Amino acid sequence: MGSAKNTSAPSATDRRERIEEMRRAERARARRGRIAVISVSTVVVAALIGVGAWAVTRGGDSDKGSDDAKPPAKSAGHFTYAKDGVGTWSGKLGRNHVGGKPTYPMNPPVGGDHNQVWMNCNGDVYEKPLANEHAVHSLEHGAVWVTYNDKAPEADVKALAAKVKQTPYMLMSPIADQKDPIMLSAWGHQRTVKSASDPAAAKFFATFVQGEQTPEMGAPCTGGLGQ
Repeated sequence: MGSAKNTSAPSATDRRERIEEMRRAERARARRGRIAVISVSTVVVAALIGVGAWAVTRGGDSDKGSDDAKPPAKSAGHFTYAKDGVGTWSGKLGRNHVGGKPTYPMNPPVGGDHNQVWMNCNGDVYEKPLANEHAVHSLEHGAVWVTYNDKAPEADVKALAAKVKQTPYMLMSPIADQKDPIMLSAWGHQRTVKSASDPAAAKFFATFVQGEQTPEMGAPCTGGLGQ
């Protein structure tokens, strides 16, 4: 006869060891599950933070180089007049390039945010009103802007036009609603003159055409916008 198989029941010690082994396996599975959840959550949070940061950066970068995105800087202030009649603007004049039609607290404007394209000011005489935002850019380049309304004598208009045509970094145009018949403007400075022959006109031109007030000395007055 062959030997009989051992069919005795497992001992209590064996059962305890088997149960403990199962418990260890269950705890290991639970730890792996928690680690997986934490890892996935960390990746998701990091991705959300990254998307948010990208959106903020993207939004900031979209403003750079975009003229329309920059709001015009406020130019609050007033003119302070010297004994020679030249007014100097007291407020800060913005120099940003902007789109649209910025408003100015003085007429004609003597500075402030402006269009990125300047008016040609190489002795240019314009017979029609100019867009302020282009003319202001010319002032930034050191030009003097001669303006007049319908109260200015025709002889003075012609004489001033002849002077402007002979002088680089000058331009001239009509402004119907300016307060005085003949006005001269440079960046941050302005005055009224009585006539084309007024000595104050020649002095203003000598002082402010490419004068010390020029923010962008040597910048061109050609290659811009013509009428």
